[in-house]
Amino acid sequence: MKLATLCYLRKNDQTLMLHRVKKENDMHEGKWNGLGGKLEAGESPEECAIREVKEESGLDIRKPQLKGVLTFPAFSKNEDWYVFLFVVTEFSGTLIDSDEGNLEWIDNDQLFDLPLWEGDKIFLRWLEKEGFFSAKFMYKNNKLIHHEVLFY
Repeated sequence: MKLATLCYLRKNDQTLMLHRVKKENDMHEGKWNGLGGKLEAGESPEECAIREVKEESGLDIRKPQLKGVLTFPAFSKNEDWYVFLFVVTEFSGTLIDSDEGNLEWIDNDQLFDLPLWEGDKIFLRWLEKEGFFSAKFMYKNNKLIHHEVLFY
């Protein structure tokens, strides 16, 4: 089982996205993602979000808002992934040249034109909703075969 974070930084009707084109053997190669990564031992989801965004973008985030939990059964190497999903509107700093890929501010109305995971096209719409959600996305051979969600 893997625990991870996924953060969407937003400002002026734009979202900071990472085009995954730099790492070898990247399961996300060619896709656009938010920022984030695996929790380290003893780390809270918020601490992980703050650390990962700093490492991947150079930005210092404040008050990451937990919007949901995503479950991906047997997503990579037959391991279940549990992802804490955050939206961030308070941050400072200057973008760096990320080792993970190319960072770019994307107009929110253009997000769905990007090559995203199929599940991302679904849950990104939920970021605008009030409250919290818990969702499960089941993939087989990198194709979404089923999803379900509960809104709170």
